[in-house]
Amino acid sequence: MVILVDAMGGDNAPGDIVEGCIKAVNEEPGFNIMLIGDSGKIEKILKKNKFNGSRIDILHAAEAITNEDIPTKAIKNKKDSSMVIGLELVKDKKADAFISAGNTGALLTGSILILGRLEGIDRPALATIIPTKRGGALLIDAGFNTMCKPLNYFQFGVIGTIYMREMFDIKTPTVGLINVGSEERKGNETIKQAYNMLSNSNLNFVGNIEGREIPEGKINIAVCDGFVGNILLKFMEGVGSFIFEGLRDVYSKNFFSKLASVLVRGELKKFKKRFDYEEYGGAPVLGVNGTVFKCHGSSNAKSVKNAVIRACHFARSSIAEQIKKEICRMEVKNVGT
Repeated sequence: MVILVDAMGGDNAPGDIVEGCIKAVNEEPGFNIMLIGDSGKIEKILKKNKFNGSRIDILHAAEAITNEDIPTKAIKNKKDSSMVIGLELVKDKKADAFISAGNTGALLTGSILILGRLEGIDRPALATIIPTKRGGALLIDAGFNTMCKPLNYFQFGVIGTIYMREMFDIKTPTVGLINVGSEERKGNETIKQAYNMLSNSNLNFVGNIEGREIPEGKINIAVCDGFVGNILLKFMEGVGSFIFEGLRDVYSKNFFSKLASVLVRGELKKFKKRFDYEEYGGAPVLGVNGTVFKCHGSSNAKSVKNAVIRACHFARSSIAEQIKKEICRMEVKNVGT
């Protein structure tokens, strides 16, 4: 199995990207990595980390897509960029997965233009795990589609259900539609139509959910458009940082608080781990013809390592085939458009 990694994408590229890949091959067997980017910079980082293994190769890319680039123009004009090269290799079946912490819009555009949508999928979506009292919930869409049709919300529920079933072994995951209230009549006309479609499907749909119900663990899958999803995701990341900075201040005020921190250090580490996006690595782009993972723009080596391992597990699964079958079956049932 070959996992392609965009070595030039993200705030901490290429250093943390390369180091994360080294950690991944040192931790888990069964795959090779090809780093795509400036070969001179990548080689220096490998030498710096004294890596001389045989499971990491380098493919030189003369260009890189930055966050300042306009997505569509970048994909069409920067053919020698690490992102375009990686997606083309997945399309040609020369690799099993592609991972990037780079420009989110460009990754979505490239995934659609180069790989194409799975049959029956109207819009692919970014799916990420967020912490809850009961472990974690899938947030979909987490940032790709800022404006959606009712059909898109319904399809997000379908592909999210398949993902949670196949990757997390949840047989009948619960699906909730993020709204401003739990009542059926709440929301704009698009949300109301989406509610009807989800209600009339064979998904385990529990109705509308408010934002506060997600961390409470009421559902396994939270469905929304990418505008709402990305705001919710970034807000939760900010709240997590706020909480832990506050706890750090509390436990460092004086001798007794420092002593108390020693007694609860183990539990605090466990609690922090639940809020740490680095533990989940990347988020899959669900609904395209290939395995693509998007890492957080500020991903460090630990996050990249976990993204590589998660992408490897995803590539070994039958999620894409399951999505195609389920979407076609749902359409035959005439659930709606």
